[in-house]
Amino acid sequence: MKQIIECVPNFSEGRDRVVIDKIVKAIADARVTVDGKEERVKVLDVDPGEATNRTVVTFVGSPEAVLEAAFQGVKCSMEVIDMRKHHGAHPRSGACDVLPLVPVAGISLEECAELARGLAKRIYENLGIPCYCYEAAAFKPERKNLAVCRAGEYEALPEKIADPARKPDFGPDGYNETVARCGAINVGARNFLVAVNYNLNTTSTRRAMAVAFDVREKGRKKREGGSLTGKVLKDENGKDIWEKGTLKGCKAIGWYIDEYGIAQVSMNITDIEATPLHVAFDEVTRAAAARGLRVTGAEIVGLVPKRVLIDAGKYYLEKQQRSLGITDEEIMKIAVKSMSLDDLKPFDPHEKVIEYLMEDPEEKAARERLVSMTVKGFAEETASESPAPGGGSVAANMGALGAALSTMVANLSSHKRGWDDRWKEFSDWAEKGQAVMSELISLIDEDTAAFDRIMAAFSLPKGTDEEKAAREQAIEDATLYASQVPLRTMKASFKVFEVARAMAADGNPNSVSDAGVGALAARSAVLGAQLNVKINAVGLKDKERAGALIAEADEIAREAVQEEKEILEIVNSKING
Repeated sequence: MKQIIECVPNFSEGRDRVVIDKIVKAIADARVTVDGKEERVKVLDVDPGEATNRTVVTFVGSPEAVLEAAFQGVKCSMEVIDMRKHHGAHPRSGACDVLPLVPVAGISLEECAELARGLAKRIYENLGIPCYCYEAAAFKPERKNLAVCRAGEYEALPEKIADPARKPDFGPDGYNETVARCGAINVGARNFLVAVNYNLNTTSTRRAMAVAFDVREKGRKKREGGSLTGKVLKDENGKDIWEKGTLKGCKAIGWYIDEYGIAQVSMNITDIEATPLHVAFDEVTRAAAARGLRVTGAEIVGLVPKRVLIDAGKYYLEKQQRSLGITDEEIMKIAVKSMSLDDLKPFDPHEKVIEYLMEDPEEKAARERLVSMTVKGFAEETASESPAPGGGSVAANMGALGAALSTMVANLSSHKRGWDDRWKEFSDWAEKGQAVMSELISLIDEDTAAFDRIMAAFSLPKGTDEEKAAREQAIEDATLYASQVPLRTMKASFKVFEVARAMAADGNPNSVSDAGVGALAARSAVLGAQLNVKINAVGLKDKERAGALIAEADEIAREAVQEEKEILEIVNSKING
Protein backbone atom coordinates (compact mmCIF):
# COMPACT_ATOMS: atom_id res chain seq x y z
CA MET A 1 0.00 0.00 0.00
CA LYS A 2 1.28 3.45 -0.91
CA GLN A 3 2.19 5.57 2.12
CA ILE A 4 0.14 8.76 2.44
CA ILE A 5 0.31 11.36 5.16
CA GLU A 6 -1.56 14.59 5.72
CA CYS A 7 -0.04 17.81 7.02
CA VAL A 8 -2.13 20.62 8.54
CA PRO A 9 0.13 23.59 9.31
CA ASN A 10 -1.37 26.70 10.89
CA PHE A 11 0.27 29.96 9.81
CA SER A 12 -0.04 33.23 11.75
CA GLU A 13 -1.59 35.23 8.93
CA GLY A 14 -5.29 35.21 8.06
CA ARG A 15 -5.89 38.65 6.58
CA ASP A 16 -3.32 39.36 3.88
CA ARG A 17 -4.20 37.14 0.91
CA VAL A 18 -0.95 37.97 -0.87
CA VAL A 19 1.06 36.55 2.03
CA ILE A 20 -1.20 33.51 2.32
CA ASP A 21 -0.95 32.79 -1.41
CA LYS A 22 2.87 32.96 -1.30
CA ILE A 23 2.99 30.35 1.46
CA VAL A 24 0.50 28.06 -0.28
CA LYS A 25 2.43 28.40 -3.55
CA ALA A 26 5.66 27.42 -1.81
CA ILE A 27 3.95 24.30 -0.49
CA ALA A 28 2.30 23.37 -3.79
CA ASP A 29 5.45 23.99 -5.85
CA ALA A 30 7.76 21.91 -3.65
CA ARG A 31 9.25 18.95 -5.54
CA VAL A 32 11.08 15.83 -4.46
CA THR A 33 12.35 12.83 -6.44
CA VAL A 34 11.29 9.40 -5.18
CA ASP A 35 12.49 6.26 -7.00
CA GLY A 36 13.35 8.35 -10.03
CA LYS A 37 9.93 10.02 -10.16
CA GLU A 38 9.20 13.62 -9.28
CA GLU A 39 6.50 14.01 -6.63
CA ARG A 40 4.67 16.88 -5.01
CA VAL A 41 1.81 17.26 -2.57
CA LYS A 42 -1.79 18.05 -3.31
CA VAL A 43 -3.23 21.04 -1.46
CA LEU A 44 -6.75 20.10 -0.39
CA ASP A 45 -7.87 23.14 1.57
CA VAL A 46 -6.84 26.68 2.56
CA ASP A 47 -8.90 28.16 5.39
CA PRO A 48 -8.01 31.73 6.49
CA GLY A 49 -9.57 33.36 9.54
CA GLU A 50 -9.64 37.13 9.90
CA ALA A 51 -10.43 37.31 13.62
CA THR A 52 -7.85 34.69 14.51
CA ASN A 53 -5.39 36.11 11.96
CA ARG A 54 -4.50 32.54 11.16
CA THR A 55 -4.68 30.25 8.11
CA VAL A 56 -4.98 26.47 8.16
CA VAL A 57 -3.55 24.73 5.10
CA THR A 58 -4.29 21.05 4.45
CA PHE A 59 -2.16 19.04 2.04
CA VAL A 60 -1.42 15.36 1.45
CA GLY A 61 1.12 13.20 -0.34
CA SER A 62 3.91 10.71 0.12
CA PRO A 63 6.04 11.17 3.27
CA GLU A 64 8.95 12.52 1.21
CA ALA A 65 6.78 15.03 -0.66
CA VAL A 66 4.95 16.18 2.49
CA LEU A 67 8.17 16.74 4.44
CA GLU A 68 9.65 18.82 1.62
CA ALA A 69 6.44 20.84 1.16
CA ALA A 70 6.19 21.48 4.90
CA PHE A 71 9.79 22.67 5.02
CA GLN A 72 9.28 25.01 2.05
CA GLY A 73 6.08 26.37 3.60
CA VAL A 74 7.91 27.13 6.83
CA LYS A 75 10.81 28.71 4.92
CA CYS A 76 8.40 30.98 3.07
CA SER A 77 6.53 31.91 6.25
CA MET A 78 9.73 33.15 7.90
CA GLU A 79 10.26 35.45 4.93
CA VAL A 80 6.74 36.96 4.78
CA ILE A 81 5.53 36.97 8.42
CA ASP A 82 7.02 39.07 11.23
CA MET A 83 5.69 37.88 14.60
CA ARG A 84 6.61 41.22 16.22
CA LYS A 85 3.67 42.69 14.29
CA HIS A 86 1.20 39.81 14.72
CA HIS A 87 -2.03 40.02 16.69
CA GLY A 88 -5.00 37.65 16.61
CA ALA A 89 -7.59 35.90 18.72
CA HIS A 90 -5.98 32.45 18.50
CA PRO A 91 -3.08 31.31 20.70
CA ARG A 92 0.19 31.18 18.71
CA SER A 93 3.92 30.90 19.20
CA GLY A 94 5.33 31.37 15.71
CA ALA A 95 4.88 32.38 12.08
CA CYS A 96 4.14 28.71 11.54
CA ASP A 97 2.45 27.88 14.82
CA VAL A 98 1.66 24.17 14.59
CA LEU A 99 2.89 21.62 12.07
CA PRO A 100 1.25 18.22 12.62
CA LEU A 101 1.81 15.12 10.48
CA VAL A 102 -1.16 12.75 10.25
CA PRO A 103 -1.07 9.12 9.04
CA VAL A 104 -3.63 8.46 6.29
CA ALA A 105 -2.64 5.19 4.62
CA GLY A 106 0.18 2.66 4.76
CA ILE A 107 2.02 4.37 7.62
CA SER A 108 1.73 4.31 11.42
CA LEU A 109 1.47 7.13 13.93
CA GLU A 110 4.83 6.06 15.37
CA GLU A 111 6.46 6.41 11.95
CA CYS A 112 4.91 9.86 11.55
CA ALA A 113 6.27 10.81 14.96
CA GLU A 114 9.82 9.96 13.85
CA LEU A 115 9.30 11.94 10.65
CA ALA A 116 8.06 14.92 12.69
CA ARG A 117 11.13 14.85 14.91
CA GLY A 118 13.38 14.73 11.86
CA LEU A 119 11.47 17.62 10.30
CA ALA A 120 11.82 19.70 13.48
CA LYS A 121 15.57 19.02 13.51
CA ARG A 122 15.89 20.00 9.83
CA ILE A 123 13.92 23.22 10.33
CA TYR A 124 16.15 24.36 13.19
CA GLU A 125 19.45 23.30 11.61
CA ASN A 126 18.64 24.88 8.22
CA LEU A 127 16.45 27.84 9.11
CA GLY A 128 17.33 28.56 12.72
CA ILE A 129 13.68 28.44 13.87
CA PRO A 130 13.28 26.72 17.26
CA CYS A 131 10.89 23.77 17.43
CA TYR A 132 8.93 22.01 20.15
CA CYS A 133 7.83 18.42 19.46
CA TYR A 134 4.30 17.65 20.66
CA GLU A 135 1.68 14.87 20.84
CA ALA A 136 3.05 11.55 19.50
CA ALA A 137 6.37 13.21 18.56
CA ALA A 138 6.99 14.59 22.07
CA PHE A 139 10.35 13.85 23.68
CA LYS A 140 8.91 14.66 27.13
CA PRO A 141 5.58 13.25 28.43
CA GLU A 142 4.24 16.66 29.42
CA ARG A 143 4.85 17.99 25.92
CA LYS A 144 2.31 15.62 24.44
CA ASN A 145 -0.08 18.42 25.34
CA LEU A 146 0.18 21.25 22.81
CA ALA A 147 -0.88 23.76 25.46
CA VAL A 148 2.26 22.96 27.47
CA CYS A 149 4.51 23.57 24.46
CA ARG A 150 2.71 26.81 23.59
CA ALA A 151 2.38 28.12 27.15
CA GLY A 152 2.91 31.88 27.27
CA GLU A 153 2.70 32.01 23.47
CA TYR A 154 5.15 34.03 21.35
CA GLU A 155 5.66 36.67 24.02
CA ALA A 156 7.08 34.15 26.53
CA LEU A 157 9.80 32.79 24.23
CA PRO A 158 12.71 34.90 25.61
CA GLU A 159 12.27 33.48 29.11
CA LYS A 160 11.40 29.95 27.90
CA ILE A 161 14.55 29.69 25.78
CA ALA A 162 16.62 30.75 28.77
CA ASP A 163 15.00 28.12 31.02
CA PRO A 164 16.56 24.61 30.60
CA ALA A 165 13.26 22.99 31.59
CA ARG A 166 11.19 24.99 29.10
CA LYS A 167 13.54 25.55 26.16
CA PRO A 168 12.61 24.08 22.76
CA ASP A 169 13.60 20.54 21.78
CA PHE A 170 15.58 22.04 18.91
CA GLY A 171 16.68 25.62 19.40
CA PRO A 172 19.35 28.17 20.27
CA ASP A 173 20.86 28.83 23.67
CA GLY A 174 19.58 32.38 23.65
CA TYR A 175 16.94 34.65 22.16
CA ASN A 176 18.04 36.01 18.77
CA GLU A 177 16.81 37.91 15.71
CA THR A 178 15.44 34.78 13.99
CA VAL A 179 13.37 33.85 17.04
CA ALA A 180 12.17 37.44 17.39
CA ARG A 181 10.92 37.44 13.81
CA CYS A 182 9.69 33.86 13.42
CA GLY A 183 8.89 32.68 16.93
CA ALA A 184 8.81 28.91 17.53
CA ILE A 185 7.06 26.05 15.76
CA ASN A 186 5.21 23.18 17.42
CA VAL A 187 5.94 20.14 15.24
CA GLY A 188 4.00 16.98 16.01
CA ALA A 189 2.22 13.85 14.90
CA ARG A 190 -1.35 12.94 15.68
CA ASN A 191 -3.99 10.57 14.46
CA PHE A 192 -6.48 11.66 11.86
CA LEU A 193 -9.36 13.65 13.28
CA VAL A 194 -12.81 12.77 11.96
CA ALA A 195 -15.48 15.46 12.33
CA VAL A 196 -19.00 14.06 12.21
CA ASN A 197 -22.49 15.30 13.09
CA TYR A 198 -25.27 12.88 14.09
CA ASN A 199 -28.74 13.93 13.01
CA LEU A 200 -31.49 13.56 15.63
CA ASN A 201 -35.26 13.43 15.24
CA THR A 202 -35.64 16.36 17.62
CA THR A 203 -35.29 20.12 17.71
CA SER A 204 -34.14 20.12 21.34
CA THR A 205 -30.57 21.35 21.82
CA ARG A 206 -30.73 20.32 25.49
CA ARG A 207 -31.52 16.72 24.62
CA ALA A 208 -28.83 16.65 21.96
CA MET A 209 -26.38 18.01 24.52
CA ALA A 210 -27.42 15.29 26.97
CA VAL A 211 -26.56 12.60 24.40
CA ALA A 212 -23.25 14.35 23.66
CA PHE A 213 -22.37 14.33 27.36
CA ASP A 214 -23.30 10.64 27.59
CA VAL A 215 -20.78 9.62 24.94
CA ARG A 216 -17.92 12.13 24.92
CA GLU A 217 -14.81 11.00 26.79
CA LYS A 218 -14.87 14.00 29.13
CA GLY A 219 -18.42 13.10 30.16
CA ARG A 220 -20.39 15.40 32.44
CA LYS A 221 -20.40 16.76 35.97
CA LYS A 222 -22.05 14.35 38.37
CA ARG A 223 -25.26 15.68 39.91
CA GLU A 224 -27.52 14.69 42.76
CA GLY A 225 -29.96 11.94 41.86
CA GLY A 226 -28.35 11.47 38.46
CA SER A 227 -30.44 14.31 36.99
CA LEU A 228 -29.30 16.83 34.44
CA THR A 229 -30.23 19.81 36.58
CA GLY A 230 -29.48 18.68 40.15
CA LYS A 231 -26.73 20.06 42.37
CA VAL A 232 -23.20 19.28 41.19
CA LEU A 233 -21.48 16.82 43.54
CA LYS A 234 -18.06 17.65 45.01
CA ASP A 235 -15.19 15.48 46.20
CA GLU A 236 -13.42 15.82 49.55
CA ASN A 237 -11.28 18.63 48.12
CA GLY A 238 -14.31 20.58 46.95
CA LYS A 239 -13.70 19.85 43.27
CA ASP A 240 -16.49 18.90 40.88
CA ILE A 241 -16.92 15.17 40.35
CA TRP A 242 -17.02 14.10 36.72
CA GLU A 243 -18.63 11.05 35.15
CA LYS A 244 -16.70 9.74 32.15
CA GLY A 245 -18.48 9.26 28.82
CA THR A 246 -18.44 6.02 26.88
CA LEU A 247 -16.29 6.93 23.86
CA LYS A 248 -12.55 7.32 24.22
CA GLY A 249 -10.89 10.05 22.19
CA CYS A 250 -14.16 11.82 21.39
CA LYS A 251 -15.28 15.40 21.98
CA ALA A 252 -18.94 16.27 21.47
CA ILE A 253 -21.59 18.93 21.98
CA GLY A 254 -25.25 19.29 21.02
CA TRP A 255 -26.61 22.08 18.83
CA TYR A 256 -29.53 23.09 16.63
CA ILE A 257 -29.04 23.63 12.87
CA ASP A 258 -31.41 26.15 11.29
CA GLU A 259 -30.56 24.95 7.78
CA TYR A 260 -31.86 21.45 8.51
CA GLY A 261 -34.38 22.24 11.22
CA ILE A 262 -32.99 19.54 13.53
CA ALA A 263 -30.67 19.13 16.48
CA GLN A 264 -27.37 17.32 16.08
CA VAL A 265 -24.66 15.78 18.20
CA SER A 266 -21.50 17.31 16.80
CA MET A 267 -18.40 15.20 17.42
CA ASN A 268 -14.66 15.26 16.81
CA ILE A 269 -13.14 11.77 16.93
CA THR A 270 -9.53 12.51 17.82
CA ASP A 271 -8.44 8.88 18.07
CA ILE A 272 -9.94 6.78 15.27
CA GLU A 273 -7.90 3.77 16.40
CA ALA A 274 -9.56 3.75 19.83
CA THR A 275 -12.98 4.78 18.48
CA PRO A 276 -13.61 4.11 14.78
CA LEU A 277 -16.45 6.02 13.11
CA HIS A 278 -18.80 3.03 13.03
CA VAL A 279 -18.31 2.36 16.75
CA ALA A 280 -19.11 6.01 17.53
CA PHE A 281 -22.20 5.89 15.30
CA ASP A 282 -23.59 2.81 17.03
CA GLU A 283 -22.89 4.22 20.49
CA VAL A 284 -24.54 7.58 19.75
CA THR A 285 -27.50 5.64 18.35
CA ARG A 286 -27.70 3.62 21.58
CA ALA A 287 -27.38 6.67 23.83
CA ALA A 288 -30.00 8.58 21.83
CA ALA A 289 -32.44 5.66 22.00
CA ALA A 290 -31.99 5.51 25.76
CA ARG A 291 -33.30 9.09 25.88
CA GLY A 292 -36.21 8.43 23.51
CA LEU A 293 -34.44 9.85 20.47
CA ARG A 294 -33.48 8.39 17.11
CA VAL A 295 -30.36 8.99 15.03
CA THR A 296 -31.61 9.43 11.47
CA GLY A 297 -28.18 9.65 9.89
CA ALA A 298 -24.76 11.21 10.06
CA GLU A 299 -22.90 13.98 8.26
CA ILE A 300 -19.12 13.77 7.76
CA VAL A 301 -17.53 17.21 7.90
CA GLY A 302 -14.40 17.56 5.81
CA LEU A 303 -12.41 14.59 4.53
CA VAL A 304 -11.69 11.07 5.73
CA PRO A 305 -9.12 8.39 4.89
CA LYS A 306 -10.52 5.57 2.77
CA ARG A 307 -10.00 3.04 5.56
CA VAL A 308 -12.55 4.84 7.76
CA LEU A 309 -15.32 3.88 5.34
CA ILE A 310 -13.83 0.48 4.48
CA ASP A 311 -13.59 -0.46 8.17
CA ALA A 312 -17.17 0.69 8.71
CA GLY A 313 -18.49 -1.23 5.71
CA LYS A 314 -16.73 -4.41 6.82
CA TYR A 315 -18.06 -3.97 10.35
CA TYR A 316 -21.66 -3.82 9.17
CA LEU A 317 -21.15 -6.68 6.71
CA GLU A 318 -19.81 -8.83 9.54
CA LYS A 319 -22.87 -7.98 11.64
CA GLN A 320 -24.99 -9.27 8.76
CA GLN A 321 -22.74 -12.33 8.42
CA ARG A 322 -22.09 -11.40 4.81
CA SER A 323 -18.89 -11.90 2.83
CA LEU A 324 -16.26 -9.17 2.95
CA GLY A 325 -14.75 -10.36 -0.33
CA ILE A 326 -16.34 -7.67 -2.48
CA THR A 327 -14.94 -4.51 -4.10
CA ASP A 328 -13.99 -1.47 -2.06
CA GLU A 329 -16.74 0.50 -3.82
CA GLU A 330 -19.39 -1.98 -2.65
CA ILE A 331 -17.98 -2.02 0.88
CA MET A 332 -18.12 1.77 1.08
CA LYS A 333 -21.68 1.74 -0.24
CA ILE A 334 -22.62 -0.48 2.72
CA ALA A 335 -20.93 2.02 5.06
CA VAL A 336 -22.81 4.96 3.56
CA LYS A 337 -26.19 3.22 3.82
CA SER A 338 -25.55 1.73 7.28
CA MET A 339 -24.80 5.15 8.80
CA SER A 340 -27.14 7.08 6.47
CA LEU A 341 -24.34 9.41 5.46
CA ASP A 342 -26.63 10.59 2.67
CA ASP A 343 -29.45 11.53 5.05
CA LEU A 344 -29.23 15.30 4.50
CA LYS A 345 -27.52 15.47 1.11
CA PRO A 346 -25.89 13.09 -1.38
CA PHE A 347 -22.66 11.48 -0.23
CA ASP A 348 -20.02 10.81 -2.88
CA PRO A 349 -16.87 9.02 -1.61
CA HIS A 350 -14.91 10.56 -4.49
CA GLU A 351 -15.55 13.98 -2.94
CA LYS A 352 -14.88 12.96 0.68
CA VAL A 353 -12.11 10.35 0.62
CA ILE A 354 -8.55 11.70 0.70
CA GLU A 355 -7.06 8.98 -1.49
CA TYR A 356 -9.57 9.69 -4.26
CA LEU A 357 -8.97 13.44 -4.11
CA MET A 358 -5.23 12.81 -4.41
CA GLU A 359 -5.60 11.01 -7.71
CA ASP A 360 -4.55 12.87 -10.82
CA PRO A 361 -7.30 12.16 -13.40
CA GLU A 362 -4.86 12.16 -16.31
CA GLU A 363 -2.36 9.89 -14.56
CA LYS A 364 -5.14 7.54 -13.51
CA ALA A 365 -6.55 7.41 -17.03
CA ALA A 366 -3.11 6.61 -18.43
CA ARG A 367 -2.46 4.00 -15.73
CA GLU A 368 -5.83 2.30 -16.23
CA ARG A 369 -6.28 2.73 -19.99
CA LEU A 370 -6.94 -0.97 -20.65
CA VAL A 371 -8.82 -1.95 -17.49
CA SER A 372 -11.28 0.91 -17.98
CA MET A 373 -12.31 -0.47 -21.37
CA THR A 374 -15.36 -2.60 -22.00
CA VAL A 375 -14.79 -6.30 -22.68
CA LYS A 376 -15.55 -5.61 -26.35
CA GLY A 377 -13.21 -2.63 -26.40
CA PHE A 378 -10.35 -4.60 -24.84
CA ALA A 379 -10.78 -7.42 -27.35
CA GLU A 380 -10.87 -5.01 -30.28
CA GLU A 381 -7.83 -3.11 -29.02
CA THR A 382 -5.95 -6.40 -28.67
CA ALA A 383 -6.98 -7.42 -32.19
CA SER A 384 -5.78 -4.17 -33.74
CA GLU A 385 -2.49 -3.76 -35.60
CA SER A 386 -0.88 -2.21 -32.53
CA PRO A 387 1.57 -4.63 -30.80
CA ALA A 388 0.23 -3.70 -27.37
CA PRO A 389 -1.73 -4.87 -25.50
CA GLY A 390 -0.30 -8.29 -26.23
CA GLY A 391 0.04 -11.68 -24.62
CA GLY A 392 1.26 -10.35 -21.27
CA SER A 393 -1.75 -8.13 -20.71
CA VAL A 394 -4.11 -10.87 -21.93
CA ALA A 395 -2.44 -13.34 -19.53
CA ALA A 396 -2.96 -10.95 -16.61
CA ASN A 397 -6.58 -10.52 -17.68
CA MET A 398 -7.08 -14.31 -17.75
CA GLY A 399 -5.56 -14.57 -14.30
CA ALA A 400 -7.86 -11.83 -12.99
CA LEU A 401 -10.89 -13.65 -14.41
CA GLY A 402 -9.71 -16.89 -12.80
CA ALA A 403 -9.47 -15.11 -9.45
CA ALA A 404 -12.87 -13.50 -10.04
CA LEU A 405 -14.54 -16.87 -10.67
CA SER A 406 -13.00 -18.43 -7.57
CA THR A 407 -14.06 -15.40 -5.53
CA MET A 408 -17.59 -15.67 -6.91
CA VAL A 409 -17.85 -19.27 -5.68
CA ALA A 410 -16.64 -18.16 -2.24
CA ASN A 411 -19.21 -15.36 -2.10
CA LEU A 412 -22.03 -17.67 -3.23
CA SER A 413 -20.98 -20.21 -0.61
CA SER A 414 -20.81 -17.63 2.18
CA HIS A 415 -24.57 -17.06 2.09
CA LYS A 416 -25.77 -20.43 0.85
CA ARG A 417 -28.92 -21.51 2.67
CA GLY A 418 -28.06 -23.95 5.45
CA TRP A 419 -24.39 -22.90 5.54
CA ASP A 420 -24.89 -19.86 7.77
CA ASP A 421 -22.36 -21.09 10.34
CA ARG A 422 -19.67 -21.18 7.62
CA TRP A 423 -20.04 -17.60 6.34
CA LYS A 424 -16.72 -16.45 7.89
CA GLU A 425 -14.81 -19.37 6.32
CA PHE A 426 -15.95 -18.42 2.84
CA SER A 427 -15.71 -14.70 3.47
CA ASP A 428 -12.01 -15.15 4.25
CA TRP A 429 -11.52 -17.04 0.96
CA ALA A 430 -13.41 -14.34 -0.92
CA GLU A 431 -11.21 -11.61 0.56
CA LYS A 432 -8.13 -13.55 -0.49
CA GLY A 433 -9.49 -13.99 -4.02
CA GLN A 434 -10.47 -10.34 -4.24
CA ALA A 435 -6.92 -9.28 -3.32
CA VAL A 436 -5.40 -11.53 -6.00
CA MET A 437 -7.88 -10.25 -8.57
CA SER A 438 -6.97 -6.62 -7.78
CA GLU A 439 -3.27 -7.42 -8.08
CA LEU A 440 -3.75 -9.01 -11.50
CA ILE A 441 -5.99 -6.22 -12.78
CA SER A 442 -3.19 -3.72 -12.07
CA LEU A 443 -0.78 -5.92 -14.04
CA ILE A 444 -2.93 -5.72 -17.20
CA ASP A 445 -1.88 -2.15 -17.88
CA GLU A 446 1.55 -2.54 -16.30
CA ASP A 447 2.54 -5.21 -18.82
CA THR A 448 1.66 -2.92 -21.72
CA ALA A 449 3.50 -0.06 -19.99
CA ALA A 450 6.57 -2.30 -19.77
CA PHE A 451 6.44 -2.92 -23.52
CA ASP A 452 6.06 0.83 -24.16
CA ARG A 453 9.14 1.40 -22.02
CA ILE A 454 11.19 -0.86 -24.31
CA MET A 455 9.96 1.02 -27.37
CA ALA A 456 10.87 4.33 -25.74
CA ALA A 457 14.38 3.05 -24.96
CA PHE A 458 14.94 1.98 -28.58
CA SER A 459 13.92 5.46 -29.75
CA LEU A 460 16.64 7.21 -27.70
CA PRO A 461 19.35 9.07 -29.65
CA LYS A 462 22.58 7.22 -30.53
CA GLY A 463 24.69 9.87 -32.21
CA THR A 464 27.56 9.93 -29.70
CA ASP A 465 29.31 7.26 -27.65
CA GLU A 466 27.68 8.62 -24.48
CA GLU A 467 24.24 8.51 -26.09
CA LYS A 468 24.87 4.98 -27.32
CA ALA A 469 25.91 3.84 -23.85
CA ALA A 470 22.89 5.50 -22.25
CA ARG A 471 20.59 3.97 -24.87
CA GLU A 472 22.02 0.48 -24.36
CA GLN A 473 21.60 0.75 -20.60
CA ALA A 474 18.02 2.02 -20.98
CA ILE A 475 17.20 -0.91 -23.29
CA GLU A 476 18.72 -3.39 -20.82
CA ASP A 477 16.79 -1.86 -17.88
CA ALA A 478 13.52 -1.78 -19.83
CA THR A 479 14.00 -5.37 -21.02
CA LEU A 480 14.65 -6.55 -17.48
CA TYR A 481 11.50 -4.77 -16.30
CA ALA A 482 9.51 -6.27 -19.17
CA SER A 483 10.70 -9.72 -18.03
CA GLN A 484 9.91 -9.10 -14.37
CA VAL A 485 6.33 -7.90 -14.92
CA PRO A 486 5.05 -11.15 -16.52
CA LEU A 487 6.93 -13.09 -13.84
CA ARG A 488 4.86 -11.16 -11.28
CA THR A 489 1.77 -12.08 -13.31
CA MET A 490 2.77 -15.74 -13.07
CA LYS A 491 3.22 -15.52 -9.30
CA ALA A 492 -0.06 -13.68 -8.81
CA SER A 493 -1.97 -16.09 -11.09
CA PHE A 494 -0.53 -19.04 -9.19
CA LYS A 495 -2.20 -17.71 -6.03
CA VAL A 496 -5.56 -18.33 -7.72
CA PHE A 497 -5.10 -22.10 -7.39
CA GLU A 498 -5.32 -22.01 -3.60
CA VAL A 499 -8.75 -20.35 -3.71
CA ALA A 500 -9.95 -22.43 -6.68
CA ARG A 501 -8.93 -25.68 -4.97
CA ALA A 502 -10.69 -24.77 -1.72
CA MET A 503 -13.84 -23.79 -3.58
CA ALA A 504 -13.78 -26.94 -5.74
CA ALA A 505 -13.41 -29.12 -2.66
CA ASP A 506 -15.56 -27.29 -0.11
CA GLY A 507 -17.54 -24.58 -1.88
CA ASN A 508 -21.09 -24.47 -3.14
CA PRO A 509 -21.41 -27.69 -5.21
CA ASN A 510 -23.73 -25.96 -7.67
CA SER A 511 -20.79 -23.72 -8.65
CA VAL A 512 -18.01 -26.29 -8.73
CA SER A 513 -17.64 -25.91 -12.50
CA ASP A 514 -16.88 -22.21 -11.99
CA ALA A 515 -14.03 -23.13 -9.67
CA GLY A 516 -12.78 -25.44 -12.41
CA VAL A 517 -12.90 -22.71 -15.04
CA GLY A 518 -11.07 -20.45 -12.57
CA ALA A 519 -8.27 -23.02 -12.37
CA LEU A 520 -8.17 -23.33 -16.17
CA ALA A 521 -7.91 -19.57 -16.53
CA ALA A 522 -5.17 -19.38 -13.90
CA ARG A 523 -3.13 -22.11 -15.62
CA SER A 524 -3.49 -20.35 -19.00
CA ALA A 525 -2.43 -17.08 -17.36
CA VAL A 526 0.67 -18.68 -15.87
CA LEU A 527 1.71 -20.35 -19.12
CA GLY A 528 0.92 -17.25 -21.18
CA ALA A 529 2.95 -15.01 -18.90
CA GLN A 530 5.77 -17.59 -18.96
CA LEU A 531 6.12 -17.09 -22.72
CA ASN A 532 6.45 -13.35 -22.15
CA VAL A 533 9.14 -13.87 -19.52
CA LYS A 534 11.10 -16.00 -21.98
CA ILE A 535 10.79 -13.80 -25.05
CA ASN A 536 11.88 -10.72 -23.09
CA ALA A 537 14.57 -12.39 -20.99
CA VAL A 538 16.42 -13.74 -24.04
CA GLY A 539 16.99 -10.13 -25.07
CA LEU A 540 18.97 -9.40 -21.90
CA LYS A 541 22.75 -9.01 -22.20
CA ASP A 542 23.06 -10.27 -18.62
CA LYS A 543 22.65 -13.94 -19.51
CA GLU A 544 23.04 -15.14 -15.92
CA ARG A 545 20.12 -13.02 -14.82
CA ALA A 546 18.11 -14.06 -17.87
CA GLY A 547 18.70 -17.72 -17.06
CA ALA A 548 17.57 -17.24 -13.47
CA LEU A 549 14.33 -15.52 -14.60
CA ILE A 550 13.54 -18.27 -17.12
CA ALA A 551 14.32 -21.03 -14.62
CA GLU A 552 12.02 -19.48 -12.02
CA ALA A 553 9.27 -19.11 -14.62
CA ASP A 554 9.67 -22.72 -15.76
CA GLU A 555 9.28 -24.01 -12.20
CA ILE A 556 6.11 -21.95 -11.59
CA ALA A 557 4.68 -23.21 -14.89
CA ARG A 558 5.42 -26.83 -14.00
CA GLU A 559 3.67 -26.48 -10.65
CA ALA A 560 0.72 -24.66 -12.29
CA VAL A 561 0.08 -27.55 -14.67
CA GLN A 562 0.02 -29.96 -11.74
CA GLU A 563 -2.29 -27.69 -9.71
CA GLU A 564 -4.75 -27.42 -12.60
CA LYS A 565 -4.75 -31.21 -13.08
CA GLU A 566 -5.51 -31.90 -9.42
CA ILE A 567 -8.24 -29.25 -9.17
CA LEU A 568 -9.96 -30.51 -12.32
CA GLU A 569 -9.94 -34.02 -10.86
CA ILE A 570 -11.80 -32.67 -7.83
CA VAL A 571 -14.22 -30.75 -10.05
CA ASN A 572 -15.00 -33.70 -12.30
CA SER A 573 -15.45 -36.04 -9.35
CA LYS A 574 -18.02 -33.61 -7.90
CA ILE A 575 -19.82 -33.22 -11.24
CA ASN A 576 -19.89 -36.99 -11.81
CA GLY A 577 -21.27 -37.59 -8.33
